[in-house]
Amino acid sequence: MLVKQVFILSSAVLWLAGCATDPAPIEQLRITEQAIEQAQTMGADDFLQPAQIALQKAQEALAAEDYRAARLYAERAELDARLAEVQALSSMKRNKVAEITAQIQRLRLQLGESQ
Repeated sequence: MLVKQVFILSSAVLWLAGCATDPAPIEQLRITEQAIEQAQTMGADDFLQPAQIALQKAQEALAAEDYRAARLYAERAELDARLAEVQALSSMKRNKVAEITAQIQRLRLQLGESQ
């Protein structure tokens, strides 16, 4: 019985120590900011709001020294930024397909008129 109590107590102490030593996610924030900048470069501004909100929450958590929350928000912001980039690329490709389809239609009309 005493062994079980000691085990539970030591587990709780280790868990609390692990929470207390969570490092500031400075590197993750830097990576996240780079991902947002890259997405902006790709023209993803219309899709970046979730990433920007999560980055703001990460910065607020960092200021409050809640490093675990800061890291989680920063990771979410990075993923949101990467998703925004993919959405922007997808949108550009759809627009290009629509443009090419319109060109093909015009060519077909021109060919039909010339026959």
